[in-house]
Amino acid sequence: MDSPASASSTPDDFWSIIKLIQLSPDQRVYLKVYVVESKAGAIACMLFSLLFLGTWPALLTLLERRGRLPQHTYLDYTITNLLAATFIAFTIGEIGRSTMEQPKFFTQLSQVQDNWPSVLFAIAGGVVLSLGNLSTQYAWAFVGLSVTELMYRPCVVDTNDLENGVDSGEKAKAGTALFLIEVENKRAMKVFGKSSYTGLAITFFAGACLSLFSPAFNLATNNQWHVLKDGVPHLSVYTTFFYFSVSSSLLATILNFTFLYRPVLNAPKSSIMSYVNDWDGRGWALLAGLLSGFGNGLQFMGGQAAGYAAADAVQALPLVSTFWGVILFGEYRRSSGRTYTLLAGMLIMFIAAVAILMASAGHRK
Repeated sequence: MDSPASASSTPDDFWSIIKLIQLSPDQRVYLKVYVVESKAGAIACMLFSLLFLGTWPALLTLLERRGRLPQHTYLDYTITNLLAATFIAFTIGEIGRSTMEQPKFFTQLSQVQDNWPSVLFAIAGGVVLSLGNLSTQYAWAFVGLSVTELMYRPCVVDTNDLENGVDSGEKAKAGTALFLIEVENKRAMKVFGKSSYTGLAITFFAGACLSLFSPAFNLATNNQWHVLKDGVPHLSVYTTFFYFSVSSSLLATILNFTFLYRPVLNAPKSSIMSYVNDWDGRGWALLAGLLSGFGNGLQFMGGQAAGYAAADAVQALPLVSTFWGVILFGEYRRSSGRTYTLLAGMLIMFIAAVAILMASAGHRK
């Protein structure tokens, strides 16, 4: 049996299942709705989110550079992205007993007549996220993944698998005109001769959209603007994420089906049957959607416990990006000493930023 001294030394933020147990007025034991409440749990969510959200853009960019149409890729991505959110809501969101203070997922779905103002914030967050993510997919082709991600958030995930895409017996030397022509001929979107200002404009639009989704999610779950009537419980993170993902996926599906027949930015035309029969790279696109869905879900779960500003530590994605770029795809190979110095400085700054943001995570009551 533990002594009183040992019991009192237990950290307050220990992530324990005991915190889920509660007594009802009739003295029966039941589980509360599961919510991440500890600092340790919030940091774990943020770390996994950092890994997932730093990986999915690399997969989409890789597919575009190998010639898969962005419309096909994003439609596949959208399917599993929504499935991830649905899985989180239907499983974790249904853990425990529904109460007036903490209703479960399905209970809150039936209360839309009361909580609809928060639902609208969640839907708005999903809309701007969808517009931002879709815009960045086209911006990557114009100005490169590294430039795009750095300008709309501190995120650089560069697959740069260019040499692997050259099928000729003798590969053209990286950086030569022949090499660039071979790469351009293989990729889905032809950008040679196009103005980089187009890509920059798309990037800034994406940045404006992506700067709004997290505040909208915060307003939906915490009701800082007091749009709910007295006594109406706040939306849980799981219900908010479900509405958020449904609106994001619905808009993405409508736009990309439109882009099949009316493509933008000189992307090739396609059709529904061409999309259905296009299995080349589909597995990677589906995986990207799962990573994005679970990554966003974990970010919001951590944000509910530690604060959404602290959870934005997941935007420091060059830590993951550099792994993909240097270790797997040969990024920065044959670069100058100055480039390596700048790269090291960037990574050190991001590591410091992540450490400070995660250290600021606190228990939220």
